[in-house]
Amino acid sequence: MSKKRTLRVVNNTRQVTLIEHGRVADTFWTRLKGLMGVRRLALGDGLLITPANQIHTHFMATPVDVLYIDANHRLIDVDEELSPWRIGRMRRGARYVIEAPCGLVAFSGSAAGDRFTISTNVG
Repeated sequence: MSKKRTLRVVNNTRQVTLIEHGRVADTFWTRLKGLMGVRRLALGDGLLITPANQIHTHFMATPVDVLYIDANHRLIDVDEELSPWRIGRMRRGARYVIEAPCGLVAFSGSAAGDRFTISTNVG
């Protein structure tokens, strides 16, 4: 039985925690499934998809804020309130994509160039 990896994401530039108890999608199957079947994302929840530079929201039930982060953990770009059944634009240089509850980008003030800490723990 494989162990689950949990996720914590902090925007160091803004000194705000974005995700406290998220999930990691780092295999073909976990990236494919993503947030399909999730009816609601609460504040503190989210999904880190790696490697990734583009996402889709097909089969998702809720819109999400999407953050595109490079290998140096700098924010490249965001898609706020990306609706279900959409395809996000490919972001060159992105290594990680974070799907988070709507409103998180605005709440945190996250902007291109911000530096992040991405921590995963095996539990």
